[in-house]
Amino acid sequence: MAAKGFIKKNGVGTVSLKAFFCSAALGLTVLAAPASAQSTDVAIGISGWTGFAPLTLAKQAGIFEKNGLNVDIKKIPQKDRHLAVASGDIQCAATTVETFMIWNANGVPIKQLFQLDMSHGADGMAVRNDVATIADLKGKTVAASAPGTSPYFVLAWMLDANGLSIDDVTVVNLEPSAAAQAFVAGQNDAAMTYEPYLSTVRDNPSSGKIIATTLDYPAVMDTFGCTPEFIEANPDAVKALAKSYYDALAMIESDQAKAYEVMGADVKQSGEDFGKSAANLQWQDEAANKAFMEKGINDFYAKAGPLLMKIGTIKSIPETSSLIDTGWME
Repeated sequence: MAAKGFIKKNGVGTVSLKAFFCSAALGLTVLAAPASAQSTDVAIGISGWTGFAPLTLAKQAGIFEKNGLNVDIKKIPQKDRHLAVASGDIQCAATTVETFMIWNANGVPIKQLFQLDMSHGADGMAVRNDVATIADLKGKTVAASAPGTSPYFVLAWMLDANGLSIDDVTVVNLEPSAAAQAFVAGQNDAAMTYEPYLSTVRDNPSSGKIIATTLDYPAVMDTFGCTPEFIEANPDAVKALAKSYYDALAMIESDQAKAYEVMGADVKQSGEDFGKSAANLQWQDEAANKAFMEKGINDFYAKAGPLLMKIGTIKSIPETSSLIDTGWME
């Protein structure tokens, strides 16, 4: 649902980072900054997931600062991110949409502000070459992150669609990077992971194959949210956070090669390799976000909520209206 012609290259690959950031910042001055979001401190929890990379670009390119925000980005595993929210160590987080339902249902209130990305093949299941179907995993060992995380949820989603449940497999809790590395090293029968780590499996076909991705099971989408207290106390900062994300997307559009280089460096990838990872997802612009918040999120929760109940991750399904705050768009 991204805007037509959203990502493009202009061939300017030799511009210095300093020149790139300066020219990009000048090009964005036509976009009015929020009036009173000056010097607002905010800590954001993310992971190395490719879909979150525009947030790191906004930090490194000075976009957050330009929009009146003093941002501290903290890399926190998804299984621990809600603990950082609950403790006050971070005020905002980027994570998958079902995770916000899980956190709220388990006593960690946080509201989604805007959509970040849609996975189109960037999350997947790797299996050994002798596994013909997902149903063949019954009784086998699957590496996936802990309950309450996206890899665990997507595993449950894929198993459920193929007549199995979590109880039909043995889950070994490994984070996405470790799951991919262990798989190519010969451990476990299957692994749940995402980009850039899914490419580790793509690049080692002798170890196994990717039997399914979010192209087959569209169950992964990410949003950005903050605590109700932060939103209420900092309405201009909320607008600045959204604006900064869209400014970062504009920078990617204006010089894709250089932006990929910067975002790739954050996860130890070359710009070229980062581009390969990014090809499997779609960052969401303002129009796509509006459509998702109006309808898409409700459609997704109608399927995700019952599944989360079924696997015991939540005991009740919160109202969708309690999980989002789109007031900043008005």
